Amino acid sequence: MTAPGARAPSLADTARGISDADPRTYLPVERARAIVADSVEAVALVERVAIRSALDRVLAHDVVSTIDVPPHDNSAMDGYAVRGEELTDDGEARLRIVGTAYAGRAFHGAVARGEALRVMTGATLPAGLDTVVVQEVVRVEDGFVVVPPGQERGQHRRLRGEDLRVGEPALATGKRLTPADIGLLASLGVAEVGVRRRLRVAFFSTGDELRSIGDALEHGQIYDSNRYTIWSMLSRLGVEIVDMGVVRDSPEALEQAMRTAAAEADAIVSSGGVSVGEADFTREVMARLGDVAFWRIAIRPGRPMAFGRVGRACYFGLPGNPVAVMITFYFIVRDALLQMMGATPQPLPWVRARSLEPMRKRPGRTEYQRARLAFGADGRMEVATLGNQGSGVLRSMSESNCIVVLHHDQGAVAAGDEVDCVAFDGLL
Repeated sequence: MTAPGARAPSLADTARGISDADPRTYLPVERARAIVADSVEAVALVERVAIRSALDRVLAHDVVSTIDVPPHDNSAMDGYAVRGEELTDDGEARLRIVGTAYAGRAFHGAVARGEALRVMTGATLPAGLDTVVVQEVVRVEDGFVVVPPGQERGQHRRLRGEDLRVGEPALATGKRLTPADIGLLASLGVAEVGVRRRLRVAFFSTGDELRSIGDALEHGQIYDSNRYTIWSMLSRLGVEIVDMGVVRDSPEALEQAMRTAAAEADAIVSSGGVSVGEADFTREVMARLGDVAFWRIAIRPGRPMAFGRVGRACYFGLPGNPVAVMITFYFIVRDALLQMMGATPQPLPWVRARSLEPMRKRPGRTEYQRARLAFGADGRMEVATLGNQGSGVLRSMSESNCIVVLHHDQGAVAAGDEVDCVAFDGLL
């Protein structure tokens, strides 16, 4: 805790304390990730919402089951409930049918030895009946059911509490709720849950050359694809999005955008304007408004990337090239935003695969190459990169199904070597 009257340590000071970082150097990716993780905090506000509004929200409290699920032994199939001990492996069993049990209706009769009960899926099994024989394999003759040999005792039966028992944890704090989680809450009779407030993320693009979709392009102008890419990646995280459009290349416009974003959001994401060009004013503005931990990281693509703070909002300054935007978002920003949401870590889906080609690489930076994963003839995973790896070639991201990760200390890769890949399934 800072002493009264003393200057609070800057984000850059904190970063140096964590990992000897220096904003003037190229920071290794893992150090950058560690600095970011140590510098962000989860939103504190908790709100109660109906479970139909809780999809993708982050659970703020543990959910403990107050009932057994299912609440009773029941049939998993349509068929006949019997005593398993009355069945044999070497002959048929002939049992008298004494009634029918339906899901949701209690069967009040008794089932004695030598008897069977016709049951529908979900029907409660009366005491003593521990096995269900599916209707497709039996014969029914004059009020009796004939069960063939070879049935397994206890088959097609759902046991009371086999899903959850009273007092058993159902969902843990920090769980980002999935469709299965919503169904699980409903099975417990839970109508509302406490979740973290949605994280608010403001984002904008920078550059006089950018035009919105629908505008005519003049010489030297391009459509702003980054805003749509960032919007899509943020939408997948389930955050509340504040789209601030395109900010022109002027210190005044950028400063106003930063002030507005910091007042409205928990995090700010920008694309472009963080390199050292004459029209890149982010450094100038951040020197007045904010606090910066690093400006450059040892990464390809995506070397010019900034992380800092404007007021209480965390700032992520992404590069301007479209592929670099996606790489830095997925491998640095994504985890930070999840942490700010209060979510438990959600690691990316890593796969080891055999490279079908050599890859040039020098130690000293982390490289991310667009590629395609497939099963080889021997059943092992193999990977091949896609042609042009330029950071402006967004089509290659669309055509890829994975990213090959060549780590900071890793050297060149020979054909046949195994490499780490991050599969897009579940990510893009």
